[in-house]
Amino acid sequence: MTDRRKFLGLLAASPLLAGIPSIGQALAQATSLPGVDNLIARAADALDVFDLEAVARRNIPPAHWGFMATGVDGEETLKANREAYSRYQLRTRRFVDVSKMDMSVDLFGTKFRSPIFLCPLSAQRAFHPEGEIASGKAAQARGQLQVLSTVSSTSVEDVIAARGSPVWFQLYTTNNWDITVKLVKRAEAAGCPVVAVTVDLPAGRNTETVTRLARTDTRTCTSCHAAGGSSPLTRPMFAGNDITGISVSSPSLTWDFIKRLKDVTSMKVLIKGLDSGEDAALAVKNGADGVVVSNHGGRATETGRGTLESLPEVVAAVRGRIPVLVDGGVRRGTDVLKALALGATAVGIGRPYVWGLGAFGQPGVERVLDLLNNELRLAMAGVGARSLREITAASVIRKS
Repeated sequence: MTDRRKFLGLLAASPLLAGIPSIGQALAQATSLPGVDNLIARAADALDVFDLEAVARRNIPPAHWGFMATGVDGEETLKANREAYSRYQLRTRRFVDVSKMDMSVDLFGTKFRSPIFLCPLSAQRAFHPEGEIASGKAAQARGQLQVLSTVSSTSVEDVIAARGSPVWFQLYTTNNWDITVKLVKRAEAAGCPVVAVTVDLPAGRNTETVTRLARTDTRTCTSCHAAGGSSPLTRPMFAGNDITGISVSSPSLTWDFIKRLKDVTSMKVLIKGLDSGEDAALAVKNGADGVVVSNHGGRATETGRGTLESLPEVVAAVRGRIPVLVDGGVRRGTDVLKALALGATAVGIGRPYVWGLGAFGQPGVERVLDLLNNELRLAMAGVGARSLREITAASVIRKS
């Protein structure tokens, strides 16, 4: 471990990272963290999600870690997602009987044990050999919702079979309507009740940091792809399709896509990647069944604005007509409560559960869910909320 500390120190001082202060600072801080020399040995020992992050960082190859952990441009949006939660404080209430609490949420007729759900995150075998199967089993064991990526390293059929219950399907629209319809029909046939259409990457993205980290990776990660890399179009959901000239996103996408999609599927249609009130109102007008306030974990447009900051205007525009979900920057159960207090119906996590996956596989994901759910339960008790309905705007105070 001493050698590891020296390596992190040298990497932090490397000229290669001179233009990326956030990464350099993180590596410099890592050399002084107790977790570098005293990593937990099993998932059950984790006291917060950051204990699992430290183990995952050791286990996951640099290129894969960079893909998951970094943002776009100067990573201002990535930081804003997290920092937004620090601007709100919990407003406690006492002498409330919190001996019985109900954290469950109903989403389109299905009840989940808590409002925390697993966001779609692609190619999870890059972080653990069991990938989305391990994540799915963990979510099922804890009664949580899982949303599966179009570019999952495991097919939707295999994930549903492994966990024994449906998942929601995240859809990249592609630039070919016929292939899009095939993806949607396949997900529906597999049993998915909801499709979440991702719209925040119409023209690609500028991923500087992940490219720099990839240059430091000398390993061949053959557990999930060949040495030359893996195109999203080679993933299981595209099997059997002619992918010549195909892109996973479409720069020509308009609101008409939602109507066309609803004409070919009976699944509920969510729009994932909205962060303005105007677009939220248009989502309702164009027949969306729900929206997800998301900026792709700070990996889409470099707005510099956290999703929690966008949430209130989206909630106001929707006016309770459809559910509003949110993701981005959630690391604590108190974060979940703050999002719920600002109007979210459910709250997604991405990196934290992948830390658990990369650290210990299924037990790691289960531990992340246990930690966050327990923190949420304690926070609810602290503000006197015995159910999600009792979490209101009065439960939080914005710092002046």
